[in-house]
Amino acid sequence: MTASSPHAVRSGAERAIVIGAGPAGLMAAETLADRGVAVTIYDRMPSAGRKFLMAGRGGLNLTHSEPFEALLARYGAAAAALRPAITQFSPAALRAWSEELGEPTFIGSSGRVFPRALKASPLLRAWLRRLAVRGVRLVLRHRWIGWTAAGDLAFEGPDGGVTDRAPATVLALGGASWPRLGSDAAWVEVLRGQGVEVTRLRPANCGFLVAWSDGFRARFAGTPLKGVALTAGAQSTRGEAMISRDGIEGGGVYALAAALRDEIEHSGVATLSIALRPDLAPAALRDRLAAPRGKQSFATFIRKRLNLAPVAVALLREGAGGRDPGRLSAEDLAALINALPIRLDGTAPLERAISTAGGIALGEVDAHFMIRRLPGVFVAGEMLDWEAPTGGYLLQASFATGAAAGRGALAWLGQAG
Repeated sequence: MTASSPHAVRSGAERAIVIGAGPAGLMAAETLADRGVAVTIYDRMPSAGRKFLMAGRGGLNLTHSEPFEALLARYGAAAAALRPAITQFSPAALRAWSEELGEPTFIGSSGRVFPRALKASPLLRAWLRRLAVRGVRLVLRHRWIGWTAAGDLAFEGPDGGVTDRAPATVLALGGASWPRLGSDAAWVEVLRGQGVEVTRLRPANCGFLVAWSDGFRARFAGTPLKGVALTAGAQSTRGEAMISRDGIEGGGVYALAAALRDEIEHSGVATLSIALRPDLAPAALRDRLAAPRGKQSFATFIRKRLNLAPVAVALLREGAGGRDPGRLSAEDLAALINALPIRLDGTAPLERAISTAGGIALGEVDAHFMIRRLPGVFVAGEMLDWEAPTGGYLLQASFATGAAAGRGALAWLGQAG
């Protein structure tokens, strides 16, 4: 799909503008174009789908195969609002759509769904080709800045200001994570200026700050912590974490990120409890630790007795609260090993989060994802106030709300969605 000049697009009653060339925007454009609507997509970046391509570096987890009600529950307070969209563009529909584009999918051992290519670029290329065949025009390097006094959409382009107008507009500009890939949340103040309620944008699926000792940071930054169980309040998960220079991140941490973030916002700090050997029952753990140490150092003894990686052994000292783990009784040490408290002092910066919480309040949009205060303006994807863990849920809702916004725009244009 090639970029077009905004001046080359045709106008008319059956025309729509989509702002944002990520998954939600592209899906809205496809939904509209499939019904013969002339669609122009504007995006501020030099190419489409940049964050989508970054997601593909980890294998492109498109959706999840778990039962529908369990999947829907992952969206928490937003589940009811998202139910119709995800029902109409379900995980099964998403998999079928991917296969139609020549990218069949498979279910991984964790239940996550991936394209067989395990990357985003083949799927994105096929998608852009399909949109081009349907007449969708892509206008790149054009930043949306709001509306003119006459009600036209206003953009800043390489050659200066550009305006455009269509009977229906779909906004799909993303949240505020990874702004260098296109989602910089500049739209927040534009919409607030129109009286639209936008809840504060916060990091989701994010890392957290930990005041590691200098020695631990220097030795273990970038080291994975495998086979652990992580707990935040009443929530627990099995997974992997990654020690970073400034804290801790990784899939297991992201699964608990909302609870940890909310606790930090409420109390200033949060505690992440880590079980280093969650597969060992307390009695078995105590028995192994009660064996004579002999002349072995504590680190050597515990590494051999429990098959712990050096990073896990060193982490014990970080989370021991000033105590010397080597002087603890077998019972106290066993308790510490499987409930190691790590103090989190803050969230990692929003721009490094995988996704964003907050956005346009769901009460501001109707059942067609049209902004009530802005007739003919629809919204999709991470601009809306919902969040979900990693595991395919983020892309699933982005695709589904994009399709729903496209159907809403069709209804606005007088077509059955």
